[in-house]
Amino acid sequence: MGHFATFSLRNRAFVGLATVIVAIFGGISLSSLRTELIPDLQFPAVGVVVPYAGASPEAVEQEITIPIEDSLAGVDGLESLNSVSSNGSAVVVVLLEYGTDLDRARQQIETEVTGLRTLPSGAEPLVFAGDFDQFPIVQLAITSDDKPGALAQKINDVVLPELSDIEGVRQTELTGAPVQRVEVALQPRATSAGVTGAQIADALSNNASMVPAGTLEQGDTALAVQVGTTPTTIDELRAVPVPLPRGGNAPLGTLAEVRVGAAEPTSYSRTNGEPSQSVAITKTPDGNTVQISEEVNELIGELEEKLGANAAITVTFDQAPFIEKSVEDLTVEGGLGLVFAVVVILIFLGSLRSTIVTAISIPLSLLVTLIGLNLGGYTLNILTLGALTVAVGRVVDDSIVVIENIKRHLSYGVAKAEAIITGVREVAGAITSSTIATAAVFLPIGIVGGQVGELFRPFAITVALALLASLLVALTIIPVLAYWFLRVPASPESPEVVAEKAEAAERKTWLRRAYDPALGWALRRPWATLAGALVILLVTLALTPLMKTNFLGSTGQNTLTVSQELKAGASLARRDTAAKAVEQVLAEHDAVETVQTSVGESGLAGLFAGGANSFALTLDEGSDADAVTDELEEQLTEAPGEITISAGGAGFSTDLELIVTAVDPRDLDAAAEQVVTALREVDGVGTVTSDAAPAQPILDVQPLPAAASAGLTGPQLGGVLAQILRQPPIGQVAIAGDRLDVVLTGTPRPQTVDQLQQIPVGQGTLGQLATVERKNVAASISRLDGDRTITVTASPAADDLGSVTADVQALVDDLDLPEGTEVSIGGVAEDQADAFAQLGVALLVAVLIVYLVMVGTFRSLLQPLILMVSVPFAATGAILLQLITGIPLGVPSLIGALMLIGVVVTNAIVLIDLVNQYRERGASVMEAITEGGGKRLRPIVMTALATILALTPMALGVTGGSAFISQPLAIVVIGGLLSSTFLTLLLVPVLYLLVERRGERRAAKREAAA
Repeated sequence: MGHFATFSLRNRAFVGLATVIVAIFGGISLSSLRTELIPDLQFPAVGVVVPYAGASPEAVEQEITIPIEDSLAGVDGLESLNSVSSNGSAVVVVLLEYGTDLDRARQQIETEVTGLRTLPSGAEPLVFAGDFDQFPIVQLAITSDDKPGALAQKINDVVLPELSDIEGVRQTELTGAPVQRVEVALQPRATSAGVTGAQIADALSNNASMVPAGTLEQGDTALAVQVGTTPTTIDELRAVPVPLPRGGNAPLGTLAEVRVGAAEPTSYSRTNGEPSQSVAITKTPDGNTVQISEEVNELIGELEEKLGANAAITVTFDQAPFIEKSVEDLTVEGGLGLVFAVVVILIFLGSLRSTIVTAISIPLSLLVTLIGLNLGGYTLNILTLGALTVAVGRVVDDSIVVIENIKRHLSYGVAKAEAIITGVREVAGAITSSTIATAAVFLPIGIVGGQVGELFRPFAITVALALLASLLVALTIIPVLAYWFLRVPASPESPEVVAEKAEAAERKTWLRRAYDPALGWALRRPWATLAGALVILLVTLALTPLMKTNFLGSTGQNTLTVSQELKAGASLARRDTAAKAVEQVLAEHDAVETVQTSVGESGLAGLFAGGANSFALTLDEGSDADAVTDELEEQLTEAPGEITISAGGAGFSTDLELIVTAVDPRDLDAAAEQVVTALREVDGVGTVTSDAAPAQPILDVQPLPAAASAGLTGPQLGGVLAQILRQPPIGQVAIAGDRLDVVLTGTPRPQTVDQLQQIPVGQGTLGQLATVERKNVAASISRLDGDRTITVTASPAADDLGSVTADVQALVDDLDLPEGTEVSIGGVAEDQADAFAQLGVALLVAVLIVYLVMVGTFRSLLQPLILMVSVPFAATGAILLQLITGIPLGVPSLIGALMLIGVVVTNAIVLIDLVNQYRERGASVMEAITEGGGKRLRPIVMTALATILALTPMALGVTGGSAFISQPLAIVVIGGLLSSTFLTLLLVPVLYLLVERRGERRAAKREAAA
């Protein structure tokens, strides 16, 4: 590797120009990188939603859910099937293995469900696949003095086109707007003529629709043949002929009033208590979240003017400010770390020129990394930016070792070029091995699957790129800069005398005066030193049960979601009244900036909400989300319904889930209630909820024999009631370019059971032809892999997830459950267990990789084992510092441990490499260790302190930016470096002495025998 320095010095102009070009392209890459919240993620799940209006949960389960589940049992990569059957809809979620091609999976699932012929007529499956880009990046709430219909029209005509034209926007969706439809209300003349709603529907089907009849080929031209036409205006619709029972036809407009009206609302949307309509903006995979947000905010004033009528557009959710704050905070922490690292270098080298040359390696290495990220299609997010910040302390290490050795050789009076080449050559092998080992420890991230692997893979790649870039800079650019900027000390004496004086001066430094006696003591008492280190290790390991554990921790976003669950069967009016009571409390809290309220069911979100009211809160900047959550939970204790509050977590669940299954459905509810009651007594568990749907009242209509005598079947009775109660579409027309449903109206809806029984059916009433009985049924039915389940969700109130999980598991084990009932723990506890297991394997693989690299470096199987002793002793400092700071051990901590494996052996490699060089020159083991340890003391301490101080702002959480990832990682690396550096300087030489002294003695005996 020393050839790099020789080449660089011979081609200084080329290296200098290349450095400038790299810096320019690095700056271009920085401006080109998309800025996101987290790396691009695809959730390995495909959902199937099937609306089935008017059906009970049992009917939905039997007629929709079970057939769909059966058809999807053979989907490639299937992990599990989750479903919820509720009033009027079925939702089936297909969970797939990570890495599954979602587009292909979606196509396969679409083929399976659309080909089902067993589904009831009118039940049309909707298939969707989710990735992180399908979540809105900006949500707007629009209020106005206009009527809702007029406002919706303006939004569609003005707002949505403007927003859709922004580069990177994939979709803009309007919700909360009234649904327009064509209402056909039969007049008395229709009744007297004997025209029914069914006949109107038949007339629209036969006379107001377009039928493709095929293709006619005339010569070289193919002509499509279509029959009929679809009305495009209300007047055309009124002119549709309707056959009369007594013969002849009459225009629809003479039999019924035909008009465009608004469907009765099934949901309400409000912003800060004012009725509003919402616009959700999603981006393309290549869209830049921050840039889109900026352009949206710039348009708001202009759009408000175009809407008029005192229109106000409020941003209720925006990812960009949190992203920008995270970027700013991590940049500040990285900048502080850089300053601290430079100060360390300046103090130890005592030369401003040497410090500047060394410090240049940091920005250059990061710029090269940015080029790699840009070429690799990665984004600048809290993971990759956190990786760059973490790398600040480590990328300077190679340059420190190189410049320190160059400076040493310059102090010996050697010519500049010779000093640089010799200085680089001495350490090139060591820094190459150590850097490759540190970068290679991230290779096992490739075997980590699931969410953690997808999330941290860009982090690992970023750090690895930065480390390899730092090695390249240290071996090529630093020698050239040293040649240009470092000075050769002027001395009239010979180089040998100068070198001897320089070494004598070095031995008198405060570092050597402290280290040399300690090393000498340890080398004279190797077994005592080894025993003391072992005791420290064992004592530290004994403290591990005191460590807290978690999964990922809180992201620190300033958003909260409040959910209000009311009793099953609550009317929309009842839910609206309950929502207003919650809104009043939320509006009075000082930290709450905006409240976006959603009442009722609207679109897919309504289906997944399970009928709960939801409130999306945006907090003031700087608010403590955890404190606000606690305050709101206390203030909402008297609010109607069951209130749960969750923090924004970038899509990551933070709840424990206990999944209850039972052979006998009657035991399921009892077992779930038993679990809920017991969980509420566990310390460290906050809110406990269950998705066990309480019984809701329904009216069960069963035909009597009189109905059959009248020629009426159950489905025919259902059709009559459906026309009155829910007014299903009887057709569709295209009015002014919009496809609108046509519904029959005019028949007053019954308000009581007696009125329902008096509905005329055929020649009698419903009460004469069928029984009407009130029953209680489950509001929804949940299934997992074909079995009915109830999921109990518990929010850990403490930050020690591991302890809470252990307590919950012990509770589950002690429960006296009905026979055939099982309870399994999932949710974040399962995520944590899977992640810890996979990262544990990754750590072992990383150790093997480091060992392999060192075997190649030292060409020995034994010496690398000596160096690997640094790894377990690094754990002592990491564990102790986590215990002192109270930071839980989570996934970021284990990623830090992975990085630590490579970092801690760096110093040992640099030390033993020089010791071996002295041995090759004929020095004894003791002489080589003493000289090598003394010579490598300063660079080892410098690199360790530079890394530690560079990470200190992150460890302290100075700004709080991305603290849920960077702080635990920094704590582990700092603690591990503190202990491993101390032990590397003493314990590694002792072990080397014990191993190599035996070989030296055997060699001496062989020489004596010869």
